[in-house]
Amino acid sequence: MPRSTFPRDRFDDLPETDRVGAHRAENPRMRGWLVLLWAALATIVLIALGIFGTLLASGRIELFPEPTPTATPAPQVTPVIDQSYQVQILNATPEQGLATQMKDTIVGAGWADESVLASGAGSEDFPETTVFYVNDEDEAAAAGLAGVIGGANIEQSDAYPPVDPATKQLTVVIGLDRTAAGQSPAPTP
Repeated sequence: MPRSTFPRDRFDDLPETDRVGAHRAENPRMRGWLVLLWAALATIVLIALGIFGTLLASGRIELFPEPTPTATPAPQVTPVIDQSYQVQILNATPEQGLATQMKDTIVGAGWADESVLASGAGSEDFPETTVFYVNDEDEAAAAGLAGVIGGANIEQSDAYPPVDPATKQLTVVIGLDRTAAGQSPAPTP
């Protein structure tokens, strides 16, 4: 083959070697177990990221949960027995005579007979005996009256306002828990 005459360049002055063509480094022998290890590690990481992403998208986990507010305990009311209150007793059960018995208990605790009124209620299915009061300042007296009658719930409500707004009044509604059917039987030895 004839040699062509090209102008000389810098590659013409290189030392002669027996290597011809592209000179690449030798391909090191790949170890199969190392490739398998890296593939398994990548698979595990991708699966973990997929599970985490799914849980995050479905709302089952939160990255930055907001702290739940802690409830501040309600201040305890110190019961006060105040006989200056008028007491209205309403029997909201089908059993007759409970209002009169309750009146006797309250009068026996120091209330004047004329300041305690016993009558029936409009319903006969009130669940638990409750002392109702109207104003915030009446809560201690309601708690004291609840203790006098042997324990009862106390609740602030405008359902039983006094006839005269200047009068302090508490209302006791006798519930089914005070009837013979509503009381739990005494434990047997």
